[in-house]
Amino acid sequence: MSASQTLGGASRCGWVLGPSLDKIIKNVAWRKHSQLVSTCKSVLDKLDSLADDPSDPTSCSPLYGLSSSDADFLLQPLIMALESGYPKVLEPALDCAFRLFSFGLIRGCEINDNNNSSIIFRLIDSVCKCASLDDEAIELAVLKVLLSAVRSPCIYIRGDCLVYVVRSCYNVYLGGHSGTNQICAKAVLAQMMIIVFTRVEENSMLVDFKTVSVFELLEFADRNLNEGSSIQFAQNFISEIVEAKDNPPNVKLSLDLQEKAGGEEYGKSAEEAAELDGYSKIREDGFMLYKNLCKLSMKFSSQENPDDQILLRGKILSLELLNVITGNAGPIWCTNERFLNAVKQYLCMSLLKNSALSVMTVFQLLCSIFWNLLSKFRSGLKSEIGVFFPMLILRVLENVLQPSFLQKMTVLSLLDKISQDSQVIVDAFVNYDCDVDAPNIFERTVNGLLKTALGPPPGSVTSLSPGQDMTFRHESVKCLVRIIKSMGSWMDQQLKVGELNPPKSFDSENLTENHTYLEDANSADYELHPEANSEFSNAATLEQRRAYKIEIQKGVALFNRKPSKGIEFLISTKKIGSSPEEVASFLKSASGLNESMIGDYFGEREEFSIKVMHAYVDSFNFENMGFGDAIRFFLRGFRLPGEAQKIDRIMEKFAERYCKCNPNSFTSADTAYVLAYSVIMLNTDAHNSMVKDKMTKADFIRNNRGIDDGKDLPEDYLGALYDQIVKNEIKMKAESSVPQSKQGNSLNRLLGLDGILNLVWKQTEEKPLSANRNLLKHIQEQFKAKSSKSEIVYYAVLDPTILRFMVEVCWGPMLAAFSVTLDQSDDKEATSQCLQGIRHAVHVTSMMGMQTQRDAFVTTVAKFTYLHCAADMKQKNVDAVKAIISIAIEDGNNLQEAWEHILTCLSRFEHLQLLGEGAPSDASFLNTSNSESEERTKNNVNYPSLKKKGTLQNPAVMAVVRGGSYDSTSAGVKSPGLVSSEQINNFISNLYLLDQIGNFELNHIFAHSQRLNSEAIVAFVKALCKVSMSELQSPTDPRVFSLTKIVEVAHYNMNRIRLVWSRIWSVLSDFFVAVGLSENLSVAIFVMDSLRQLASKFLEREELANYNFQNEFLRPFAVVMQKSCSTEIKELIVRCISQMVLSRVNNIKSGWKSVFMVFTAAAADERKSIVLLAFETMEKIVREYFPYITETEALTFTDCVKCLITFTNSRFNSDVSLNAIAFLRFCAVKLADGGLASNDKSKGDDSCVPIVKDSALDGETCVEKDDNMSFWVPLLSGLSKLTSDPRAAIRKSALEVLFNILKDHGHLFTQSFWANIFKCEIFPIFGFPLDSKEAYKEEGCFSPVSGPLHPDGGSIWDSESSVVAAECLIDLFVQFFDLVRAQLHQVVSILVGFIRSQGQGPSSAGVAALMRLAADLRGKLSEDDWRDIFLCLREAAGSSLPGFVKLLKTMDTIEIPDVTRPNDEIESSSGRGVIKDGSEDDNLQTGAYIISRMKVHIALQLLIIQVVSDLYKMHWKLLSVNIVSILVEIYSSISSHSHELNSQTTLLVKLDKICTILEISDPPLVHFENEAYNNYLNFLHDLLMNSPSLPEEKNVEAELVSVCKIVLQRYLECSGFGYIKKAEVHCFLPLGSAKKEELAARTPLVLTVMRILASLETDCFTKYVSQLFPLLTDLVRSEHCSLEVQRLLSSVFRSCIGPIVMK
Repeated sequence: MSASQTLGGASRCGWVLGPSLDKIIKNVAWRKHSQLVSTCKSVLDKLDSLADDPSDPTSCSPLYGLSSSDADFLLQPLIMALESGYPKVLEPALDCAFRLFSFGLIRGCEINDNNNSSIIFRLIDSVCKCASLDDEAIELAVLKVLLSAVRSPCIYIRGDCLVYVVRSCYNVYLGGHSGTNQICAKAVLAQMMIIVFTRVEENSMLVDFKTVSVFELLEFADRNLNEGSSIQFAQNFISEIVEAKDNPPNVKLSLDLQEKAGGEEYGKSAEEAAELDGYSKIREDGFMLYKNLCKLSMKFSSQENPDDQILLRGKILSLELLNVITGNAGPIWCTNERFLNAVKQYLCMSLLKNSALSVMTVFQLLCSIFWNLLSKFRSGLKSEIGVFFPMLILRVLENVLQPSFLQKMTVLSLLDKISQDSQVIVDAFVNYDCDVDAPNIFERTVNGLLKTALGPPPGSVTSLSPGQDMTFRHESVKCLVRIIKSMGSWMDQQLKVGELNPPKSFDSENLTENHTYLEDANSADYELHPEANSEFSNAATLEQRRAYKIEIQKGVALFNRKPSKGIEFLISTKKIGSSPEEVASFLKSASGLNESMIGDYFGEREEFSIKVMHAYVDSFNFENMGFGDAIRFFLRGFRLPGEAQKIDRIMEKFAERYCKCNPNSFTSADTAYVLAYSVIMLNTDAHNSMVKDKMTKADFIRNNRGIDDGKDLPEDYLGALYDQIVKNEIKMKAESSVPQSKQGNSLNRLLGLDGILNLVWKQTEEKPLSANRNLLKHIQEQFKAKSSKSEIVYYAVLDPTILRFMVEVCWGPMLAAFSVTLDQSDDKEATSQCLQGIRHAVHVTSMMGMQTQRDAFVTTVAKFTYLHCAADMKQKNVDAVKAIISIAIEDGNNLQEAWEHILTCLSRFEHLQLLGEGAPSDASFLNTSNSESEERTKNNVNYPSLKKKGTLQNPAVMAVVRGGSYDSTSAGVKSPGLVSSEQINNFISNLYLLDQIGNFELNHIFAHSQRLNSEAIVAFVKALCKVSMSELQSPTDPRVFSLTKIVEVAHYNMNRIRLVWSRIWSVLSDFFVAVGLSENLSVAIFVMDSLRQLASKFLEREELANYNFQNEFLRPFAVVMQKSCSTEIKELIVRCISQMVLSRVNNIKSGWKSVFMVFTAAAADERKSIVLLAFETMEKIVREYFPYITETEALTFTDCVKCLITFTNSRFNSDVSLNAIAFLRFCAVKLADGGLASNDKSKGDDSCVPIVKDSALDGETCVEKDDNMSFWVPLLSGLSKLTSDPRAAIRKSALEVLFNILKDHGHLFTQSFWANIFKCEIFPIFGFPLDSKEAYKEEGCFSPVSGPLHPDGGSIWDSESSVVAAECLIDLFVQFFDLVRAQLHQVVSILVGFIRSQGQGPSSAGVAALMRLAADLRGKLSEDDWRDIFLCLREAAGSSLPGFVKLLKTMDTIEIPDVTRPNDEIESSSGRGVIKDGSEDDNLQTGAYIISRMKVHIALQLLIIQVVSDLYKMHWKLLSVNIVSILVEIYSSISSHSHELNSQTTLLVKLDKICTILEISDPPLVHFENEAYNNYLNFLHDLLMNSPSLPEEKNVEAELVSVCKIVLQRYLECSGFGYIKKAEVHCFLPLGSAKKEELAARTPLVLTVMRILASLETDCFTKYVSQLFPLLTDLVRSEHCSLEVQRLLSSVFRSCIGPIVMK
């Protein structure tokens, strides 16, 4: 054991005290300090006998392990040494004290000045007193001891003792001569603050605290004190004290000390402690120390010594310590109401007072403290920050012309810090810009930065040097960049959090549980708590608040211009109520209102204004208030108007209100009114500098005599009132005696800061504020009142949508600042900052979906690239190109329409690159023919590079050098004039700048497109197409850069999911179509070739069944093919499609549809070469690759058929048409053989499957029953339409193929499908309508409708075609009769239509077909079938009768000239005029037409009756009674009709005349009648003979006799006996030749009648003899042309009448 260890004995305290006391004994002067020496020796002797008491290590003894009495004895010599003042003694004594405190040997004591008898207090007091010695080493030792004492967790220095320790350190700092010592003293004080307030936070002595940074501590002051390595020395000094540890093992803090220090809160966590009152001793001491520091910072120099530097240094030190405290503050400052109020009451007041000082250090410290308050305390200091932010920051920031350079740089530095904290920025906007009662901090900050960035206005006078101004500009731009960057970071963070944790709705009940966003922000995690009235809010609520505030501010601004308009606006927008009371309340409480305008409004004569003024006055309570005080209080809120009448009305109401509140004050309200007016006059007189002769007190008393109802008010009362007004002017609460600018006043009023700013700014530098103490007190009370209001809520927002409203505020200023700086500055850092700011702005606006703002920023940087005028480019413009590339890569997913600007820049950039490399322009290839382009290519092989060869006078370079506007499609097109060589050289040098950007960066954007999301890639492609369109449509310089990139992008993105790719291709498809139809043939060809490349790549990918992507991909070919007018384009498309089909036939699936669309369009083309070229490929496809057509998609079969049908309509080559028809038959064979792979999954188009709406089926089409049938429809339909082709060979071939297909494969069809075939394909061939009832309605139309047989009234079928068609129809119908029985009526109608045709061939064909139909189906036809057949014939016979009768009636109006008129009469008649002669010709022509129609009509009727007769003769055994009735109707109607025609004598005469004049044959009317009755008679006679049962049912005998009578009567009439009834005729004139001819024509019919009568049985004849006998007797007398009549007549008399007579 060494000697030093033996000194002091075995106790730990002895180990420290022994060597120190020994050193004291050695250094002390024994004679002078004999008592000290003896005491030290006594203690050393005592120590040898002492040892640590291990039984009670936590006892309350001042020294570890020793009793209290021993402790007092042992520390006595140490205190005596400290009090000796001898440096050699002080050093070991102070070192011993340091070691005792540091090692925790002094412990368990609560040291306060109240127990100054305590040995430890005496020790500390002695140490503090040593600081007064002017010795540097002693000062450092004292600082060392005091810091170790405060640091020690084993003792508790509190109360005044703590203040005493701090004051001692202060004195060392203020009184020290050594700069190092002063720095150490400041560092010690700062470390003490950290220790004390860390304990306050934790409410415990045992805390971990950080070591102060001396370098940071000297940020604002005392850097000049650094003496070489003083800062490092001080840092080591502090670290040595803080890290000194030699605690005894297993030593714990005294429980008693903990309980004394922590009070009831000991043992509780910081959170639990915060929930209690928080008034423990530790916190009490912290509160006291904090308050003292604040008070110390508010000390000002006296008037006697205005330049007190020591006081100023103390103030600065206090502010620095407050800055340390606030910088290290924890949650206690926001959660503990007392501490928060201390900040409001003391620190805020200190900031307020010190803001008047011009000392730069003070201002910097104020800004630093304010930053700490803003970053840590903003949730609890909302109102205070709303005051200090404008006062400290905005006031300086908005001073553009005459600012202090250092002061503004400090503000800009502070704003730089603020702008880096995204949460602070967002909170500022939410809680101030969206609060109607708060200033627009965010908006004003951004606008202030804009003003600074723009600099002083041109022509203004400023105190700034150019360098200072430039510094301000750059710093302000940097702040704006940081702001928008922070907004973007906050947005990204919230969006990321939102993705991980979807946002939930917040309410008042769960606010305390949700503060997660605070941990993510840069701010402390304790800044927002429910106790501080913070609240989460959503963006919608804030939007409403923001809008409300904007409306309020608009109304206030309008009020300040015209009060009544402002009030009307606020009421109309429902910002205030419409009642006078609500308006008055608004005028009384709203901020920003002009007080003079309020007074003017109160003085107006309008009724509503007067009511508002009355309500305003009534809102005051003047009870128990003196008259002078009442009027002063009343006039604080507004300024009285200048007009006496207005003042009179206001004062009158004031007097009434005052007397109402104080009924015993005056006799009447008149007294108060006069006195109030007098007081106003006195106030103006006393305080207006323009008034020279002031009113005396006597004058004032005299002026107010007799005003109290004729009596005088007491003179003392008036005198006191006079003195009060004269000494203290009546003025508004915010009225300033210092004139300010108009703009400043309005702004300050709007913020409610007039009083505060007036108080601060009008003070002289460092002058105490005693003159405004009352105002300060008032402001402090306002702070307290605002902070205590429960409605002051600090809002916290998690929804990134709030950024939309922030961007709406800041995007304009930011855009202006960045644009101006980019334009005016060439400083690389400044321009780089602006470009970075634009990038961040684009990021935020694009993510928020703010299209206008995003496009504005993108357009700005795009224009600034100067790619449109490359000769003027600089390095900053190249940087802009880099920025726009970065924007494209980083924010491509949200650029949407802004892609167009970016891609335009890339296009121009590539153009410049090509010019620099000497490559020929695209226009050289696109605007020339092939031969010319080849020649240019050869000439351009050695095209000189601009970079190597220097200037080159060619049009492309000239246009680029001349430049143009950003929006111009091609630069320099309209710019006249030559380009100088200097401009060319500048342009070439700029091309070297562009080398900084390589092709990799340029191509990376397009390659990066595959990383864009689904929405972004569509927008990207749209923009690229638009840019490419503008390139290609350039009138002078078309380019294909973007077009080639479209091909690349499409290739890159082919692997995207189908839904996205469909959207992409929808855009590209429209683009290719639009450009493919371009008037520039070269461009169109290039585009089609590009499309071919894409299609070839796309077809390399296999497509699954039932997808449609290949079809969509190839659709542009089809559209261009259909719409283009260019032969070259069409040939190119056909060749492209042919090549792709033949090379990729295995991969083509849905693409067949577009392929056939192209070939279909080619087939319909008017150019033979295109048709033949397409058919050549089509032929190969059908012959060799037909299985591929329907491999996966059966519907393509339909497209193939449509294509072939189109080829059949080709007019250029019959072979093409005939081959196409043959291919159609081939397709039918394949279809019948089941050659379609996906019949079960295919679905027909509406156009392919006609819907049968009005049919006899059960309401369903065949397709609904069997989808396979749908593929037959287009094939059959095409062939059906082809039967009307004007070319006979094609028509015949189509007809044969159609019916052959139906015959060969009809067995595959269902009955319903057959019905559909007949309805839609077969019947239209013959012109059969959907509704057969409409077939015969038109006059004179002898075919069912105007169909292929009769288009435009005439048939395009020849006789051969008609015969073939009828035969085919009957063959088909007979073959599949069981399936098509339902179509019998329509088939018969068609045949009847043939019969009714005018041509001999169709009629014969129709008759033959009908007869064959009946013959072949006679055993299968039912009664209904026969009924249908004969009904059709009946309808055919009768349908034309109405029209024919109507036609004959026109003869009644026609006058026919007499044929026997003399020649001279004819000549005279013809000489009378042309009109009559012309009308006769017209009549003759009409008559001729009627005769022609009559002949046709008669022929038809005869043919029908012949057909009916033949059918009856062949099939009479199969006909029922009902059918016979129909036959009777047919015969009867035709016979009656023939009889009626021959009975119209007048008509017959006219017709005879016409035939004679026109020399045409007469219509065979007699023949018609003879044939009709002859067939009728034979039918009835056969019926009577062959069907014995029918005569009884149908009374055939009676009908037969009736017809015989008619025939006989007609014969008699012709012979001249028809009308002879009663008169006796004794002579007869012989018949004329015409009558004889007619009689001869009727003779056969009469002979037939005679034979029929002769064949009748006797009973039958006897029944009707009474009717027949008169006619027979007349025949005896009549003239006959044939003896056969007489012979048969004789036979009738002999065989029939004779037996009756002989009975």
